[in-house]
Amino acid sequence: MKKLLTSLVTLIVALCVCCAAFAEPIRVGIIQMADNGAFTDMREGYIDRMRELGYSEEDMTFDYRNAQGDMSNLAAICQAVVESGVDYVVTIATPPAQAFLNMESDIPLFFISVSNPVGAGLITDMEHPDKNATGTSNAIPVDEMFKLSDELTPGCKTYGLIYCTSEINSVTTVNDAKAYLDANGLSYVEAVVTSSNEVQQAVESLVGRVDAIFVPNDSVVQTAMSVVAEVASDAKIPVYGSSAVMVNSGAFATISISDREIGALTADMSDQYLKGTAVADIPAVVVSDFTMVINKTTADAIGVTLSEDVLAQAQIVE
Repeated sequence: MKKLLTSLVTLIVALCVCCAAFAEPIRVGIIQMADNGAFTDMREGYIDRMRELGYSEEDMTFDYRNAQGDMSNLAAICQAVVESGVDYVVTIATPPAQAFLNMESDIPLFFISVSNPVGAGLITDMEHPDKNATGTSNAIPVDEMFKLSDELTPGCKTYGLIYCTSEINSVTTVNDAKAYLDANGLSYVEAVVTSSNEVQQAVESLVGRVDAIFVPNDSVVQTAMSVVAEVASDAKIPVYGSSAVMVNSGAFATISISDREIGALTADMSDQYLKGTAVADIPAVVVSDFTMVINKTTADAIGVTLSEDVLAQAQIVE
């Protein structure tokens, strides 16, 4: 009898091992609007964190798709991801999150870096997600951004605002910027674009009319950030961006979050879901751990001298 029980236990263990070996891995769809360093860091931060949490290549696979900045392509990608039968979807920035939610599937959505999830229609209540979607928000601290400008380049009275009107995150941030500028007796000139091909003309239209330029968290403009930086640098105009990647691309300075960190935080939320927590019980999070980032090369090019205190506080990019 004892030998029979031992044999049965051995058989059960073997079957369990066999089943585990053939278990289907978790399939995760990742949808990105366009190629740029910030979005890449967010994606890699997400994937690296999932691996750190113990989801190996055998346990979890990633179906990554990039719309290359094309909205019609984005819609087709979202439809294809729905039809592929992934277990859940991760989107990077606002347009992919909105496009995927418009599919009205029952696939859970975890968004990364959406400035205004409520305004974008992704969620009604940040504390209580109600549309099978939750994630991280990178609301831009516009007050602090303009205070930084006043500290680094005092005397700026008129700001150029470059953004794409079809991106709700950009519009929200620009509206916050306008409110701040109006309240503080400062002026602004808007230059709106519909594609990255229009960015050079937009920034050139601001030369001679503004003292500084502010670029919100806009995927269209960010894709052409090097063009903005080059035109502005030649005109000795400081550009304040909304991410460290913009500064890496030539913008003068920013106060921003870590793109890899915001991806990692969204991964932690996905982990909660995979361990049994309902999406509705995972509050959306506004990330607020900001760092000052300054491009020293750009500072030299536009003639800005940085104090020792600023150099000590900031993350310096050459």
